[in-house]
Amino acid sequence: MTNASQKGTENRPSKKAGKRLAIGIGLLIALFAWIVDLPSAIAQENSVNYTLTELHYRDFSHQNLEGTSFAGADLRGASFRGASLQGSILTKAAFFEADLTGANLSETLADRVVFDGANLTNAIFTNAIASRSRFFDTTITGADFSGVILDTYQISLMCQRADGVNPVTGVSTRDSLGCR
Repeated sequence: MTNASQKGTENRPSKKAGKRLAIGIGLLIALFAWIVDLPSAIAQENSVNYTLTELHYRDFSHQNLEGTSFAGADLRGASFRGASLQGSILTKAAFFEADLTGANLSETLADRVVFDGANLTNAIFTNAIASRSRFFDTTITGADFSGVILDTYQISLMCQRADGVNPVTGVSTRDSLGCR
């Protein structure tokens, strides 16, 4: 080997050192990804998937159902008294005559849900998306709808029967709906 060719290889790491460095970086990235994903894995562990199920008259009273999916589920007459549904997915579910008295529905995705005849007395339904959802003949006394995305037509119908103050949040149902 000439002096010129030796000079170019002096500062390069060996192939073994390069491989070790690549493996070490790979392991660090994998460890970081596992640590970052750990909280979501724990949250998923506590949720159940009831998507597209028939749960007529089922009793979910006082249960922690945070993050659970009820998308497309038929929950006719089911009881959710005092249950926590915070952050759950309710898209296209049917809560016909369901009892949601005192339930926490905050931060739910409740678009295109049918709540006809349901009881939402003292429910906390804050910061949720409930566009294209129906609330015909729904009892909403003391329910808090602060920050919920609702259709204007549903708000006008709900304002006709809105009364009471939520015992937990202290917000009146009329104020939470923006009734005039």
